[in-house]
Amino acid sequence: MRHQRGNKKLGKPTDQRLALLKSLVESLFTYDKIKTTDVRAKEACKMAEKLITLGKKGDLAARRQALRIIPRKDVVANIFNTISKRYVDRNGGYTRITKLGFRKGDAAAISLLELV
Repeated sequence: MRHQRGNKKLGKPTDQRLALLKSLVESLFTYDKIKTTDVRAKEACKMAEKLITLGKKGDLAARRQALRIIPRKDVVANIFNTISKRYVDRNGGYTRITKLGFRKGDAAAISLLELV
């Protein structure tokens, strides 16, 4: 059964949610780690794993699919040229989520999302 397999809504409309996740993943590939809320980290992790898998394929079609998700060519080139080379022997599990505690202002759970 595939009940409850959808994406988290993150309290935002679809366009804002997708823009948020794309910018989180772009920052993850730029800085190798980001600090964000727990739910956002889990959703960004899904997108990042898909992009690294596309980078491991390495063909033109995969590059164009990655450019649909992240339109910055330098970030996509970084994924395909350097990041995907790190994970040639690994089948999934390219990211790690470490729980850091709670934010002081609103007690939201904060996590560190990093590339393994």
